[in-house]
Amino acid sequence: MNRLIRAVIDTRALRHNLRTIRERAKGARVMAVVKANAYGHGLIPTALALADADAFAVARLEEGLALRAAGITQPIVLLEGVFAAEHLLEAARHGFDLVVHDPLQIELLEEYSGASRFLVWIKIDTGMNRLGFRPEDFKPALERIQRMRPAALEIRLLTHLARADESDDTMTRQQLARFEAAIRGLDYAVSVANTAGLFGDLELGCNWVRPGLALYGASPFEDKTAAELGLHPVMSLETSVIATRKVKKNETVGYGGTWTAAHDSTIAIIAAGYGDGITRNLAGGTPILINGQRAPVVGRVSMDMIAVDVTHTNGVHVGTPVVLWGVGLPVEEIARYAATIPYELLCGVSQRVPLELR
Repeated sequence: MNRLIRAVIDTRALRHNLRTIRERAKGARVMAVVKANAYGHGLIPTALALADADAFAVARLEEGLALRAAGITQPIVLLEGVFAAEHLLEAARHGFDLVVHDPLQIELLEEYSGASRFLVWIKIDTGMNRLGFRPEDFKPALERIQRMRPAALEIRLLTHLARADESDDTMTRQQLARFEAAIRGLDYAVSVANTAGLFGDLELGCNWVRPGLALYGASPFEDKTAAELGLHPVMSLETSVIATRKVKKNETVGYGGTWTAAHDSTIAIIAAGYGDGITRNLAGGTPILINGQRAPVVGRVSMDMIAVDVTHTNGVHVGTPVVLWGVGLPVEEIARYAATIPYELLCGVSQRVPLELR
């Protein structure tokens, strides 16, 4: 079926990016982050394509259950952990590894009476101030978990970097110093590096890395492209022209009349809009690839359609192929026009957009 709009997923690019990450990780094991429907790329097909990953990380129990139901046998880490006894029983039943970041979660483990034993990642809050034990609270939490038998099978430690994507590495250095001070004298495997930490300039000294965005071929840095990091884009958001029309000088286009033709113009209407997850904040002038040529968005994004000025673009007609981001048009570039980050654009692709694996 020739669909008007589709997210084409390049599984070869996924595997290439995993290899690039392994080279960068210098022997550390790779926990592939596939939460949020694999950043919009499809949870199950992404995990199946990344069969060489050492583990998968998801945010919530339901995501882990979906992976197990699909036959994924690698370790699965619940990054938010569990918050109720019945969820802990589900985690035990399916062999999930747990991030523990709150005293409630320690209490659940202490009260657990089943036979399963858990691999526990204790999260230390070194400055993100989101989840985790503050350094002064970490040792008491660790001691409680160390006393658990048989609930705690293995203990590992992690933290999360708040500003590793910025050129000023002051805060990242502070976080690393806090983490190193907190774990001094301990002999547990650790994980610090997210995508920005992994591809940044600081040596993080991890046993495990946790790449997310890099797997999908996008850069977290404003001053480095994915290509410069050796990554290939995985998603190409493709659609088609569904109409062309002539607009006279001084006529407006779209809701609110926010764009006025400075001269007689040709406008292409493409099948994409905020109903597909294309943010309404997409600025006028945002480039779109039409028939391989860049052309600017004009007027407001509507629910199902976007208008593009193709006055100076050759060969445009109904059915002409369009790329909103992907090969030749990095999602990071489009994110800047939308005043957001590539994570949000990728995760925001709606469920009415079919995935097409290649």
